[in-house]
Amino acid sequence: MNTKSMEWLTDWLIGLGVEETSTMYLKLLILLFILFILSYVTNLIVKKILIRSIRLVIKKTKTVWDDALVENKVFITLSHIAPAIVIYLTTPYIFEDFSGAIPYIFRLVNAYISAVLIIVIINILNALKYYFDNTKLFKDNPLDSYFQLVKIAIYIIGGIIILSFLLNKSPLYFFSALGAMTVVLLLIFKDTIMGFVASIQLSANDMIQIGDWVSMPKYGADGDVIEMNLTTIKVQNWDKTITTIPTYAFISESFKNWRGMSESGGRRIKRSLNIKISSIKFCTLEMLERFKKFQLIKDYIEEKSNKIEEYNKENKIDKTYLINGRHLTNIGIFRVYAEAYVKNNPDINLNMTCMIRQLLPTEKGLPIEIYTFSNRQEWVTYEGIMSDMFDHLIAAVPEFELEVFQNPTGTDFRRL
Repeated sequence: MNTKSMEWLTDWLIGLGVEETSTMYLKLLILLFILFILSYVTNLIVKKILIRSIRLVIKKTKTVWDDALVENKVFITLSHIAPAIVIYLTTPYIFEDFSGAIPYIFRLVNAYISAVLIIVIINILNALKYYFDNTKLFKDNPLDSYFQLVKIAIYIIGGIIILSFLLNKSPLYFFSALGAMTVVLLLIFKDTIMGFVASIQLSANDMIQIGDWVSMPKYGADGDVIEMNLTTIKVQNWDKTITTIPTYAFISESFKNWRGMSESGGRRIKRSLNIKISSIKFCTLEMLERFKKFQLIKDYIEEKSNKIEEYNKENKIDKTYLINGRHLTNIGIFRVYAEAYVKNNPDINLNMTCMIRQLLPTEKGLPIEIYTFSNRQEWVTYEGIMSDMFDHLIAAVPEFELEVFQNPTGTDFRRL
């Protein structure tokens, strides 16, 4: 290295009348100013010419990954190395009169370049994540957890490398110290480690994906999963609030995932009408004649009445009392009517279970349960379908001389 490469500048300053003792410091200031201008121009050239050329090339390509690199500022960040290289190459000439400072400046420059490279690697990871998020194969997978873990490892390794440059020690020195701090690190990154293990289990068992509708009453969560990372899973509730739940909670505690319902093509309707037991009775001929006017069950009543009539004749049943032999009941006919009405509803998925059944009688009457599936899963539409269905059935109950059970109210007592 030529340690006297800038003697011409010294001679020039002395020629201007600068004292020899001050020449060394003034020369350093001038060279630092020139270095600043040179670094700025280098950075400008790289950004304006090289980066712009790269962007123009990328815009002409049809691939997505290179666009992701531009969006995440990979090339812009990488351009910051250019001024550092200029400083590294010119330091021996600028600080030739202060040779003791050269090793420290090299350390700072190396640490700076390492920091820039770390940021570049992080930006590349962000670009990869962006690319995978827009790829059908990985779109709904919880990739955030894995990328966050890689980022943590990069930050730790990068931090050690930067410290090794600044303190002029081997990276092995810091890695050995890191090993001694394992217990402390386990405590610091406890949630991260537990979240990572939970993320692997959730992903391997396909328990939850971004976009799934999940319910977790303990945390007040009921909505769509919008984000998954190492430590938390964010759920946007139906009222647009956001609930943040620890990732490992989805392994250690129970939750409901509605994905199966969404993928099945139907959403379950399971609701009962409680019929007042005292209103249940056998059908008289007059009642049957009136029920035959209901289009949905006209054929059923005629067919069933003929079969019952034949049975009673063959067995010589005494018809004086309706309890003898076989007779239709108003609750049975209502159940058939409800089934016919549900099955004729265009919003019901008939490829799935559809039945109207009696449940165990209780102190609140005889429950008639409608168990079926709508062909629409959207919450608002689903609620509308179910409400319209029960509006009709509740209004139809009195037509069969039945009553819906209801606890007595103040109005009932005033009537008495």
